[in-house]
Formats: sequence, structure tokens, C-alpha cells
Amino acid sequence: MAAIEVVAFPRSAQGKGASRRLRRHGKVPGIIYGGETAPVSIELDHNALYQHFRLEAFHASILSMSVSGAKEQVLLRDVQMHPFRAEVLHVDFQRVMRDKKIHVKVPLHFVNGEIAPGVKIAGGIVSHVMNDVDVTCLPKDLPAFIEVDLAHLDAGHSIHLSELKLPTGVEAVAAQSGEDPVVANCVLPRAVVEEEVEAEAAAPAAAEVPLVAKKEEKEGEKGEKGDKK
Repeated sequence: MAAIEVVAFPRSAQGKGASRRLRRHGKVPGIIYGGETAPVSIELDHNALYQHFRLEAFHASILSMSVSGAKEQVLLRDVQMHPFRAEVLHVDFQRVMRDKKIHVKVPLHFVNGEIAPGVKIAGGIVSHVMNDVDVTCLPKDLPAFIEVDLAHLDAGHSIHLSELKLPTGVEAVAAQSGEDPVVANCVLPRAVVEEEVEAEAAAPAAAEVPLVAKKEEKEGEKGEKGDKK
């Protein structure tokens, strides 16, 4: 997948007042840091940046940042949003070095949930416990997403992080520390569980009815024999 291109311009004015003036003119203050180069203050067009934010890949892939014509690879690292308006207040980007591993949250894509036995047969509901996973890898190995196949998920069972097929060169951060969290599980709706419990409770009572009838029948036969004598 081609890298998403982001256009920015050097920003000379600093301070809260200067940032407010930029925002009034449809610009977003930001910064690029990391690598072997000094941090650079930048400004970006708000509308163009906001459209990028609507793309899943923009948050978890290598971006091509152009500042005054010079291009470099970066990762989106932090975004400050207005408390209640759809407005970006500030954005941070980190430079990427080809030979150094990066730590990134990669989105999870869940597939085949509709054919999972726990859903199709048992009537369960799949719960996505995790929506992304922390990974480390070289920039060239960074995946756009990691697929979670739910095709064999039964009701009452879970899929753990260790069961995911990670691309070559990609490692889960949690696994490095010996953790194996649940990624997704399939649970039965409360109504279904209550129906099963009621059915199990009713089964013994139904089984006792023929036994009681047979006992009464035998007692009746004994009474008839006594009368004949």
C-alpha cells in the first residue's frame, strides 16, 4: 500500500497566542521529532488533516511527510482534539529510521464471525475484547492490520493473542512479557442461558411422571387381585 502523503510547512511563531491565530486561519500547529535531526515546528491545513484522520491507516502506518518539498517518513504519535468540536488542536509526528524498530498499535480486523459455530449454531454473540494490538517491528514490516479469524470460535470459548498469525518480523509487545490476553470471545445471550437452565430443571420433573404413573398402575393391579380373592 502506498504511503499516505502529508503536506506541512515550517512554523516560526511559537506560543499559545500564535497557535490560536493559526487555528483561526484554518491551520493546525504541530511538531516533528525523533531520529538524528532536531525537532521541527510545523503547521498543516486543518481540513486536509481532518480528512486523513478518518482513514484507519493514517493512525497505524508509515506516513510520507513533506515539509517545504523535503520528504521523510513519520508516524502519527499524538493528537489533541477540542473537547466538544470536531477540531484538531495540535498534532505530533515521530521520524522513522529504517534500521530501528518501532512500537505501534495495529488495528485488528475480525473476519468470519457470521459462520462461527458459537454464532451460527448456538446463537452466541462475538465480543471484540481488543480492537488493536501493540507490536514492535522494523518500519518495512509494519502491517496495515492484523486479521482475526473467528471461523472456528465456539460458544463459551475465546481467542487469545498467542493464536493470532502475526506477519514475519512482527512481535506482540504483550507476548514479550509473557502475557496472553483475550482478543475475542463468544458468549450466549442471557435469555438463551436462562432458557437452557429452565429446560435442564424441567427435564428431571418430566422424567418422573412415567415412574409415578407406573407406580400407581401397579398399586391398582394389586388392589384388583385382592378384590378377586
